[in-house]
Amino acid sequence: MDKKIISTGAIFGMLAIILGAFGAHALKKVLSIESLSTFETGVKYQMYHALFLLFIGMTNELSQKSKKWIYNLVVFGVVFFSGSIYLLATKNCTTIDFKSIGFVTPIGGLLLILAWSVLFFNLIKKKS
Repeated sequence: MDKKIISTGAIFGMLAIILGAFGAHALKKVLSIESLSTFETGVKYQMYHALFLLFIGMTNELSQKSKKWIYNLVVFGVVFFSGSIYLLATKNCTTIDFKSIGFVTPIGGLLLILAWSVLFFNLIKKKS
């Protein structure tokens, strides 16, 4: 499980760098400043959670069951949160109206909060 968590963190990190560069260079010409800022928010949160997964995969302070919960919450959280932000920020570049998926963003955010909560509660319940 640890290898899977670390690998996913590495992939999320790599994709965040690629998407950040894409936003800074290619999308800079076609998005408004507000949309570009929104896109960058998705990239930042993806990178934060890539690093979070690397930490989770490398720590021995959590059970495998807790790591699995955190992993699943982060993966779905990043896909829902950052993924929906990417689509919403770039909606003017396509003919597809992504407004209907706007409800997914806060669900993704909640999943990310729950992942951090699982870490917190597991660490405070652990005996010193």
